Amino acid sequence: MTPLRTLLVVLTLALVGAVAPVSPLPAASSTVASTVASSTASSTASSTVASSTVACATDPATPKRQLRAMWISSVANIDWPSRTGLTASAQQAEFRAWLDLAVARRMNAVVVQVRPTADAFWPSPHEPWSQWLTGTQGGDPGYDPLAFMVAEAHARNLELHAWFNPYRVANHDDVNTLVASHPARRNPSWRFAYGGKLYYNPGLPAVRAFIQDAIMDAVTRYDLDGVHLDDYFYPYPVSGQTIPDSAAYNEYGGGFANVHDWRRENVNLLIRELDQRIHQAKPHVSFGVSPFGIWRNAATDPLGSATSGLQSYDAIYADSRRWVKEGWVDYVAPQIYWHIGHAAADYAVLTAWWAQTVRGTGVQLVIGQAAYRAGASGQDAAWQDPAELSDHLHVNRRHPEVSGDIHFSAKDVKANRINAFGTLAAAHYTRPALLPARGTAAAPAAPVLGSATRGSGGVALTWQGQATAYAVYRVDGTPSAADPCAFADARNLLATTRKTTFTDTTAAATAAYTYYVTALGRTHQESGPSAGKAVPGSGGGAFSVVVDNAADAFTAGPSWGTSTYSSQLHGTDYRFAEPVAASDPAWFRAAIPSTGSYRVEVWYPANAGYNSATPYMVAASGGNRTVTVDQRTGGGAWRALGTFTLDAGTYNVVGVSRWTSAAGYVIADAVRITKV
Repeated sequence: MTPLRTLLVVLTLALVGAVAPVSPLPAASSTVASTVASSTASSTASSTVASSTVACATDPATPKRQLRAMWISSVANIDWPSRTGLTASAQQAEFRAWLDLAVARRMNAVVVQVRPTADAFWPSPHEPWSQWLTGTQGGDPGYDPLAFMVAEAHARNLELHAWFNPYRVANHDDVNTLVASHPARRNPSWRFAYGGKLYYNPGLPAVRAFIQDAIMDAVTRYDLDGVHLDDYFYPYPVSGQTIPDSAAYNEYGGGFANVHDWRRENVNLLIRELDQRIHQAKPHVSFGVSPFGIWRNAATDPLGSATSGLQSYDAIYADSRRWVKEGWVDYVAPQIYWHIGHAAADYAVLTAWWAQTVRGTGVQLVIGQAAYRAGASGQDAAWQDPAELSDHLHVNRRHPEVSGDIHFSAKDVKANRINAFGTLAAAHYTRPALLPARGTAAAPAAPVLGSATRGSGGVALTWQGQATAYAVYRVDGTPSAADPCAFADARNLLATTRKTTFTDTTAAATAAYTYYVTALGRTHQESGPSAGKAVPGSGGGAFSVVVDNAADAFTAGPSWGTSTYSSQLHGTDYRFAEPVAASDPAWFRAAIPSTGSYRVEVWYPANAGYNSATPYMVAASGGNRTVTVDQRTGGGAWRALGTFTLDAGTYNVVGVSRWTSAAGYVIADAVRITKV
């Protein structure tokens, strides 16, 4: 199964004369990542980060901004704590390990369940300590878990979104097992039993106010980044049972044509009022909901999706589409827990529907991903394919409205069955990413980068600034001025931090680099870059040469045409040829000063009609190495083929072959060879 299995449309161009196409198909967004990593596009313009991204070629595999998170579930000890009765220090060690996993997987947020069953993971004046901490509801764990979690997350520059289940009281219906002080026990009229579980009655104004008060206690007392509700509103239907809320409907349902509309409005009121209270108290706190993936089916409502599954609008009274259209949430994270091609609920169909739903609203869309299904026994055959999860994010690239993903849950990210999450991370999380900006706050002032010093442990940076966090960028070489396109995506982003120091432990000892730092506000607006600090290389590491197709060091046969069609060209023109079952390479020759390791990069204009598997040959020591590149996307920028051992001497170092079974012109434009 390939990332394009249901999405790929092969676009080819007819050859017109002996030059590149006169009227090629317009460049289209590819759903597949380029097979190579990106470097920086060349430019002499200077501008802030925010304004520089418009004209720069970017790589969809290294987005500048993307929410990447995982749910950390506490109910039933799914993720954390792993079991009840752990000591405070053991609980803390486990939680730190979850955060370290998030960092290792290049995530930038965690969503942690802090009110799983009408209880609390902090010393709440409204509800008892959670039983999932100590094993006994009301049992003091000996520390403040929420304060600890926030501090540890922020120390790693991870956002912490506190996850609250609004109505669930218990996963059983025995009121007598609740601690005596539990509000649901002290207020019998607030609760009902249904399907073997206890719930707060959403139809009671007193209940709605109480739930909001319980949540707002955490919002006002802790430095939360977000408030997150899951998909549990009215109970999911149980066959043969009726929700016992007729008395509440009789008292409060006047003016509603039926109980169903009344129930939906009760949930609407909770969402709308909670949104208002959160932002009145702390405007920077993000409010999001992760609803069931289907709002309504198109067969029921023409505004619905082309699906045939349970409808959350009707079944659990969650009018999630309205919450988006009314702007009552900052983000929506639908749980699209089905595979691509699912008969009743196709992932690709639902993602497109949600993208259309949020379009133009200002509400961010992140997708709830079913990491728990990947490689698990009993799941559909599609989930036994290691590429399924990764393919979901390829689908997301077709929809610019998708701002990221949340993975359920932490233990499944860690388990990485059949290497499904590893496959996803290798295709989509190869670089860090900034969180999507929220709101309209001004960006902080650019920091002042004081020093960049090479030492035995890497390159140590220090700077001064007044910001919530900072982003550290590294570009190769020592350019005289900052290239704004170097900051257009995450290809040069090393890390984000809340400190004013950073050590680049990945710096090659002999390579020359220039470092920049930007400042990030609380809602992730980014300043322009600091002045750069250059760190020279050693042992000849500063060697770099660019060979353009117009240079004498370039050779190509008569079948290679010349074109100036694309504005993404390097220099004055570029070369193109049709694919054939023969190599007939175009060659770039260079004088390699000494045997050693060299980074090889290529430049080409991209077009939807160009070749998806262009073979680049590198004359490495020990034999040619071939790297295929998708030339339909990512053009107008330096793209790294990799680092190779090259022998000293003057010879044909990089070739572009015509021998490929893929359709579309192969392009030869320029190469850059840099000693590292």
